[in-house]
Amino acid sequence: MPLEDGDSSRWRGQRVNGDASSTPHVEGTRAPPPRGNRMEVMAEGQETRPVLGDGDVTVTSRVRHGEALMAELTELVQKVVKSSSWWERHGVDISILACSFLLLPAGFLCLRSAQAIPFLVGVLTLGVVHHTLTVKGSHLASHNALTESRSWSKVWAIFFIELCSAFTAEQATYNHVKMHHGYTNVIGLGDSSTWKLPFLNRYVYMFVAPLAVPILTPLVALGLLRNVEWKAAVRTLCCMVLGLYCHYWLLLHVSGFQSPWSALLCMLLTRSLLAHPYIHVNIFQHIGLPMFAADRKPKRIHLMSLGVLNLPRNALLDWSFGHSLISCHVEHHLFPSLSDNMCLKVR
Repeated sequence: MPLEDGDSSRWRGQRVNGDASSTPHVEGTRAPPPRGNRMEVMAEGQETRPVLGDGDVTVTSRVRHGEALMAELTELVQKVVKSSSWWERHGVDISILACSFLLLPAGFLCLRSAQAIPFLVGVLTLGVVHHTLTVKGSHLASHNALTESRSWSKVWAIFFIELCSAFTAEQATYNHVKMHHGYTNVIGLGDSSTWKLPFLNRYVYMFVAPLAVPILTPLVALGLLRNVEWKAAVRTLCCMVLGLYCHYWLLLHVSGFQSPWSALLCMLLTRSLLAHPYIHVNIFQHIGLPMFAADRKPKRIHLMSLGVLNLPRNALLDWSFGHSLISCHVEHHLFPSLSDNMCLKVR
């Protein structure tokens, strides 16, 4: 199914969504049009017909109005982007990722301590660094928001998604950018309408299952490798193994863990440190908001205003997840190629 008018082929990214409701799957239901407007929302290309109401407003005028609003907003955002420096467009977020890399030695060395406080500092440091690289880095790279070079964007996507996150870049981009961004809150297409593990109740799903995310992620990736070309599958497999083994090797030889099981347990602890807020953030930004059938959805500017939610700012999550996933999620869905800092600026 083609994307909504106004979509762009440059929207490229991976995220896990879940439904906190007691209904595992809402496919087949249909959300009513937004209140406060008596116009009927219809798909482009469908026959237009008058809708009773003040001024006899038609669906065609609604579509044109949405296009005009999006064009006006795009022009305003482009002016802000063109007037911004490289530091604002890319430098701030690259610096955050670079600082995370620089914190890695300190985190591994803190784990050598036999005292509780330095050891916990090491766990916290490695946990925050891991999620900064795997969530913020992967998200920005997959959307081509780290650099304006497509070649380097591909390199960074492979590095952050496959090497750091142990997932496949092609499937991450397809599931997040093509499906989630292309069909946000569209029933049966956008990933916000599906409970990913329907055999779990809401409490296990929300508070226990996130601890298994570091284990489930590479397992799911292995299952998705059959959907990509063999060269990409071999590359992904090599990057996944290399990334996991490097983490394990550093814990044994730099942090001084005495047994493989203690090192594996520490890997699980640090890689799941912020898994709970990550899952919760992705749930509450879309679940509970209006849902739309594929043939009855509004223009993108209205769809994103109704089906996407901005969350309050949080210093830790702003650093590790990025503004586009927290307080500027609406702006990110409207203009997904913008970096976190530029989403905050145009907000």
